[in-house]
Amino acid sequence: MSAETSVPRPRESGVDISDSGLLQGLLSQSPFAFAFFDPAGRFQRVNEVFAGLVGLAAERLAGRDPGEMLSADLTALISGSVRAVVEGAPIEGDQRIRVRTAGGDTRHWSLTFSPVHDDKGVLRAVCLVGADVTESKQAEEDLRRGEERYRSLVEAQSQLVWITAPNGGIVEDAPQWRAITGQGLEDYFAYGWLEAVHPDDRPHTEEAWREALRGRTMFEWSYRVRTRASGYRHFEVRAVPIIRHGKVVEWVGANTDVTPQREAEEMRGRLTDQLGAAALRTARLQGAAAILAEALTVEQVVQVIIDVGRTALAADRSAVALLDADRAVLKLVNSGGIPDVPGAPGDEIPLSHSSVMTMAVNSRRPVFAESPESLLSQLVDAGGDEEAISGFISHSDERAWVGLPLLAAGRALGALRFSFTRPQKISQEDGVFLEALAGQCALAVERATLFEREHRTAETLQRSLLPDRLPVVRGLTLAQRFRSGSRHVQVGGDWYDAFVLQDGRVAAVVGDVMGKGVKAAAGMGRIRNAMRALALTNPPPAAVLTGLDRVFEATEEEEQVTTLAYMVVEPGTGEGTLALAGHPPPLLVSPQGVPLLCEGEPGTPLGWPASRRQFRFCVPPGHTAVLYSDGLVENRKRGLDAGLAELCSVVTEAPPEVVGSPHMLLDFLVDRMLAGYEQDDDVTVLAIHVPPTTKSD
Repeated sequence: MSAETSVPRPRESGVDISDSGLLQGLLSQSPFAFAFFDPAGRFQRVNEVFAGLVGLAAERLAGRDPGEMLSADLTALISGSVRAVVEGAPIEGDQRIRVRTAGGDTRHWSLTFSPVHDDKGVLRAVCLVGADVTESKQAEEDLRRGEERYRSLVEAQSQLVWITAPNGGIVEDAPQWRAITGQGLEDYFAYGWLEAVHPDDRPHTEEAWREALRGRTMFEWSYRVRTRASGYRHFEVRAVPIIRHGKVVEWVGANTDVTPQREAEEMRGRLTDQLGAAALRTARLQGAAAILAEALTVEQVVQVIIDVGRTALAADRSAVALLDADRAVLKLVNSGGIPDVPGAPGDEIPLSHSSVMTMAVNSRRPVFAESPESLLSQLVDAGGDEEAISGFISHSDERAWVGLPLLAAGRALGALRFSFTRPQKISQEDGVFLEALAGQCALAVERATLFEREHRTAETLQRSLLPDRLPVVRGLTLAQRFRSGSRHVQVGGDWYDAFVLQDGRVAAVVGDVMGKGVKAAAGMGRIRNAMRALALTNPPPAAVLTGLDRVFEATEEEEQVTTLAYMVVEPGTGEGTLALAGHPPPLLVSPQGVPLLCEGEPGTPLGWPASRRQFRFCVPPGHTAVLYSDGLVENRKRGLDAGLAELCSVVTEAPPEVVGSPHMLLDFLVDRMLAGYEQDDDVTVLAIHVPPTTKSD
């Protein structure tokens, strides 16, 4: 900043700077930094702006020498300037310093020093006035940088200027053009600049140039120019006619070398394509991972792999094989993944057999064969029979192959095989994608294998807690269906039971212990055993539920919810009684397929304070009573009321032969009620059918 923009020197007067009240307004309200020094160079007074500038409290500076409190460079500037003022020596009017604030910012200040005399002309003090010039300093720096950029930009322009006659003929030399193209002066005058244009670009360029000459319009074009080094560079040209008194006197043109821009555009295009392909591969991998995460069984995982192979890789065939480590063979999981031609392996592939899948498992590395020749070479090198391999290739329509090992924690689980009916170039990026895909597939296969094993264990455990068979009683037909909903390998709490009481009647019950896992199964076992004991001792439903309430309070936790429907029925007549503990109402189906939901009191779940009641529930001959758990009628998309209404509607659609057979009726109800819904709970159904009376009866 020039001296004109610095702070004006204070007017010299007889001001007594010891009078604090006189200077208080100026020092406290001014945006400038003020400091007063005695002739010896010690601080007399400073305002808060100066104190903030040096990062010290104002009262700490009073009476102190700058060297005691300030940095060395600032001390040198102040002491030298004060000494010069005291000695009457000339001093620079605008001195710049750079100060770093407590917050880490850098600020620029302009300092001026002036003498302060009393009325008798005696030097009483030296006044420092400072102004924050950071913004103007930044503006100067931005202006300087802008000028440098503009100058660099102008110098970087590579334009070639040329001039032609009104008819386009060359009348002046263009040394820059000839230096680039290597044209001689005579050649340039004889044939002009068109002679250096690329043969493929020249016809259109010449036609556009002649059109501009005829119409006296601006000529704008782009073409490739042959250079002295026999290569070609891209140029953009713009030529304008110079018109005087309505006539074209000459044409002035300028060629700009845009080769770097063109090359950059081509590079960007290639990078864009590569990034697009990478993004597509990533999206496909994420999509495959998401779908694989939902696949619970090996069969589902295999289907996902086949779909991914078809959509993400455009593979014509996909095969999955799991490793039987004890027998050292790969077992194909899906049929059709390998063409059935001479030389093709069977459903079991010994690891000693040379194929892309066994190579992948044995080497723990992907195998890429981009052509039949590549496949033959790799398999023969791996110890395969050249004649057998050649026979397979000749009979197969496949022309490229990919083999990927399925590895989990370094352990081989199996292999994937993708094949194509055309030669396939596998890039490095494709290879990375395929390895990542194989990793996701391996995790899914391992998870699915574990799930199937544990799911079988869970179902076995759950079924072991249910009756092995239902009793066979004359005058009564019992049927049951149980479909586990333990998708996540946990035992459910649904149960059913039926047994003959001492008086010949039959007790039937369907219950539901809410929750999953061993806890629910244990609760189910306790309630089922207690119910049997109570029913055999005192069978009326109300008495049994009352006893179960006491058992529940003694053995189960308060938050546990257990419901059940319990009935006692007389074989032959169907006369019976029923009690409900918070359970869905039984369904009575007539021989004509008319449904009727029981209207008895629903009651409360076991363990809830209630006076248990029972009511008459008759199953007339030819009728069927159906007890069921809520999994049959209720799910995440269907509420209980809607499910009960749908259950009655389904019954009306049952054919007569289905209505007359309790086993067929249960199959019909379960299949129709679960159709279109994802089963998320156990489904337990128990049918009590009283056969119609006959003359022999």
